[in-house]
Amino acid sequence: MSRNNRMQLTFASLSENESFARVTVAAFVSQLDPTMEELTDIKTVVSEAVTNAIIHGYDNSPDEEIKITAAIEGDRFTLTVEDTGRGIEDLELARQPLYTSKPELERSGMGFTIIENFMDEVDIVSQPGQGTKVVMVKQIESKKALYN
Repeated sequence: MSRNNRMQLTFASLSENESFARVTVAAFVSQLDPTMEELTDIKTVVSEAVTNAIIHGYDNSPDEEIKITAAIEGDRFTLTVEDTGRGIEDLELARQPLYTSKPELERSGMGFTIIENFMDEVDIVSQPGQGTKVVMVKQIESKKALYN
């Protein structure tokens, strides 16, 4: 029997909502009984993607919204984080380790690198002035996912 489920979450682009997003996504994916490592990876990528949207997409403007969608299809978990902010001028450059568009904030520039290392598939779509959509996929190798 295959398990399919989905959820959507929209919240203000406030830094304090990053932990809310982490916990919500973790609670959703927990129905697949992920390992602690898988759960930690997912929580980390939520933090990175949401923080990127707040800091780089919206320049810390609290009046914007971030949208998260998550889907479970069998043992495949898909997570999407979207903003309608400034977008990314040079996506190839932004994906380079240590690159940051906010060096004055002492950012590490490792957000996309961490996301790409922790997830099985990553697709980033961005248009300057129109926002960024990060789609991440992870296969969950749990007992529930394998036997349901």
